[in-house]
Amino acid sequence: MSNNKNVAIVGVGLIGRAWSAIFARAGWNVRLTDPHAPTLKAAPGLIRDELHALNRHGLADDPEGAAARITVAGSLAEAVKGVSFVQENGPEKVEDKIAMFAELDQLAPPDALLVSSTSAIIASRFTENLKGRARCLVGHPVNPPHLIPLVELCGAPWTSPESVSRAREIYREIGQVPVTVNREINGFVLNRLQGALLAEAFRLVGEGYISAEDLDYTVKDGLGTRWSFMGPLETIELNAPGGIPDYCARYTGFYKELAAASAGPDVYTSPNADRVIKAWPHQPTPERIAKLTTWRNERLAALAAHKVNQKKS
Repeated sequence: MSNNKNVAIVGVGLIGRAWSAIFARAGWNVRLTDPHAPTLKAAPGLIRDELHALNRHGLADDPEGAAARITVAGSLAEAVKGVSFVQENGPEKVEDKIAMFAELDQLAPPDALLVSSTSAIIASRFTENLKGRARCLVGHPVNPPHLIPLVELCGAPWTSPESVSRAREIYREIGQVPVTVNREINGFVLNRLQGALLAEAFRLVGEGYISAEDLDYTVKDGLGTRWSFMGPLETIELNAPGGIPDYCARYTGFYKELAAASAGPDVYTSPNADRVIKAWPHQPTPERIAKLTTWRNERLAALAAHKVNQKKS
């Protein structure tokens, strides 16, 4: 892999700032660009604050040194000059992605990877007509990326295997956990898994089988406790004496019944969605959202630190 550790972060909202912290703490030189001047001006200070927060949990060794590797570029062309990697974090609009990647393909060095953080738009929708389309792919993170390391890599049919392999190596090097989605699918993998659980949650709460708060307890103090360090396939391997084949023989009859009557799209519409909203006992005030976000990030940082320490032991 090239020793060129220069990255352009295009769009420095929440996700872009997180990526900036991730690359900077890993020793990369980070150039920031954003068409919204106030957002761009505020970004370096906010990223520095986040690096110090990571340091408090042992997740960033030298926050000031990392912050010193972050610069604000005067233009998109300046941001991508001489970089080996571009992480794009623009609006979730396909027409915006098409325009941005056309610019990036023109301006970035021909060997630089062009990666989008999009969570909902497959790469073939915005890279088809590009000369350098073989180096374009999706690198979908989980919010907040600096505390949840997973990143889903998914190329278009014309993305070269070498581009995906190189992106995977870079993400591993900067401390993330890359997974490869072998071919394009709507929602990639994480959101499809999340969507399946969320649809059932909406049905169970909306139809009165369980309260909204008890539903959340079921996940965070039940399924989620295992899932924070084991996947669902690892989980079922331990739930039958003979592992996964034994589990399939013993229990899939029950799951076939559930799958045959799975929650449909109507769970997200009125009247069911109205019942779910009414069942949640909290009002989404700005104060509550801000307080809860801070609490979530602190808990995630503590969990991330624990998992890092477990790997070392």
